[in-house]
Formats: sequence, C-alpha cells, structure tokens
Amino acid sequence: MAPIGSALRLRKERVDKTAFKFSDLQPITIHFDGSVDRRVVDPDREYSMDLWFARPGDIVVAKIDLKNGAVGIVPSDWNNVVVTGHFAVYEPDRSRLLPEYLQLIIQAPFFKAHLWRNKVGAEGRKEVKLDFFEKERIPLPSLVEQKAIIGRWRKSQDQIDSARAQLRSVVETLNQRLWECYRRTSPVDVLAQRCFTVSWQYIEQWDGKSARAVAYRLACPSFIPLSTFAAEATELVRPWEEPDKQWPVFGVDNADGVFFNQHQKGSDFNAPYKRIKRDWFFHNPTRANVGSLGVVPEVPEDAITSPEYQVWRITNDTPPGYVATLINTSFFLRLVDIHRVGAVKQRLYVENLLRIVVPAQPAAYMRNIAERRSQALVAIDRARQEAPKSDLEIEALILGTKTINEE
Repeated sequence: MAPIGSALRLRKERVDKTAFKFSDLQPITIHFDGSVDRRVVDPDREYSMDLWFARPGDIVVAKIDLKNGAVGIVPSDWNNVVVTGHFAVYEPDRSRLLPEYLQLIIQAPFFKAHLWRNKVGAEGRKEVKLDFFEKERIPLPSLVEQKAIIGRWRKSQDQIDSARAQLRSVVETLNQRLWECYRRTSPVDVLAQRCFTVSWQYIEQWDGKSARAVAYRLACPSFIPLSTFAAEATELVRPWEEPDKQWPVFGVDNADGVFFNQHQKGSDFNAPYKRIKRDWFFHNPTRANVGSLGVVPEVPEDAITSPEYQVWRITNDTPPGYVATLINTSFFLRLVDIHRVGAVKQRLYVENLLRIVVPAQPAAYMRNIAERRSQALVAIDRARQEAPKSDLEIEALILGTKTINEE
C-alpha cells in the first residue's frame, strides 16, 4: 500500500498565450468513466482563463468531478493538450505506477463509492480535495502484476469495443450509401457550399439554415420526406393522477440513445409527460443535431419521457431498425442541423423533422440494415453481460483477494 501522491508528480506548465494560437491548442473533457474527449470550440472563441499543458500519458483529474471518477489519461498521439485551472495534471512515476492501473482503481466501484463519501464543500459544489486524493493509500504491486491486471481488463474491453465497432460499421455502411445517393442526385453540394440561391417563393422564413434546407430539398426532388413513413406520436400522461405510483422515466442522449433515467413518484410531477412505446422514437429538440435521437427499446407499458422531448413513430412497414440506423448517420445529422428553427437556441420539432427528405431505399436493403443492426446489438448486450464478471475479477486482483495466476 502506498499514497497515490507518492507515485505522481504535479505538473504545472502554464501555456504562454503569446507563443501559441488558441486554434493550435487542444482543450479536453474528462468523463465520469475516465474517457477523454477533445473539446470542440467555435473558431471565433477562445478561453480567457489561464491554461496548463497536459502531456501524453499524463493523468488528468477534473477537480469538481473527481467524486464521480473523472480521472483520465492523455492519449499518446494527442499534441498540445491543455486544461484550465479546474483540472489537475499529474506525471506518473512509471517506475512504480502505470497510469492505466491507477485508472482501474479509480473506476472500481468500491473506490468510486469511497471518493463519493469523502466529498466536502458547499451544497451543489461538493468535491474531493486533491490533498485527500493524493494521501489515499492504494495497493501498488509490481509493474509486472499491474500489466497483467491491465491485460485482463483490456480483454474484456476488447469484446465490448468489437461489438460496438460492429454497430458503427452498419451505420457507416448506410451513411456512405446516403452520401453517394445525394451526390448522384444533386448537381451541386448545397450542404457544403458557402453560397447558394433560392427563390423567394420557396422560403417560409429567412435565415441561412432554413434557406439551405430549402435548397437541399429542391436539389433532391426524388428523395422522400420522413412524413411518408413517420408521424408525431404525442400521447400525454398525467402522472399526478396516480400520486403513489412510481413512474419509469426515460431520457435520450448522443452516447446511449434512449436510456432509463429514473423512477419518479406521481405526486412529484407538475406537468403532463409523454408516453413512449417500443419502436417509437424521440429526441431532444435542442441537441438532436449532435445525435440525441433514439429508438425506444423494450419498455414497461407505463414508460414516459419529458414533455420537452419530441416523440414520433413509424407509420408503415419501414423497419424501425433501419430508421434507428438512419438517424445515427452523419448524413442525417447534417440534415437535422439545417432543419432546426429558432434564434439563439435552435430546436428540431417533429414538424421540422418530418420535412427532411432522404433517399428512398429498396425494402430488402432496409431489412438487411435492420438485421445487421440487431445482430450488433445482441453482441453488445452479450459483452455487457460479461463485463460485470470482469469488473469483479479486476477488483479482486486489485484488492489481492485473488492472485494473477489463479484460473
């Protein structure tokens, strides 16, 4: 056992903003699961706060979210990574600690629960202090044992990643086909070009995105609108009429699509919610352009979602699995972006969604896409079912209740 801080060195390399253009720097985001994403910043914006470098292989801690496990590793091929003062950057002592091994400890349920119990501060701003984090003692076996434990974890992750790659392949197959249909149909690429012309008679409201949406529809007269196979499906539910009932509430995001959010007591509702059913669809109107759309899986009969979300369903024999794949393609998300309406906070209502036109596909092809998607989901579900067993094994190896040589 050794303090975490004994194997880490705090890195404090301030970025000289006179020596670097902000566009040459790469801000990052650390998620609760320890994954690291590039933060996309609009070209005309830059951070006014001081920035600090994080080098490849460094361990980065999101201070406010350390209680949730937000500790990530800078990928080896990322350059000029920077963070604000809301993060702490550590250089690991690789003679004693492999960064991936520390990340496994942070993500272990017992350790995450320990961090959560030790957050302090004002309500709404509680966090785990860095000095507490650095003093926490962890099992620190030899590098050989650390590598072996990491290897066990990677084997489990490879199964999940392989299944997810199978699903991404289905989406990309359809995406390429859609772009090819569009390029064959449209004489000019109105989705990308900076300048285009549209007759006043076709424009219902004047703004750049609406005009581009019109130009796209006019350029693709053979494409079919979503309204030919989909329609709004708003069925309002008044949960407070059953005040003691626990209602299953579902949400949607760009990572998992539709997901179970929580059970909520009927008496806690103050507005009607929307009913959802299997193979229906709904999306977040303010974030649909970044992928917050999804198809409803098997859900309870009383499943509901926020009144803010837009709910719709298939009206003919178009396979829901095909449509679920379609809405995840970059081609479709580009169309979502230009069909949003509003000023500061643009939204995609069902009315706007149904106006989107897409290339019609043969029934056999749509069934094939839907079947391939279904097979990929089965593989993902199988891998996820195995993951808890792997997590328990990793935890036992870290705690020493199981040795690396045990079968």
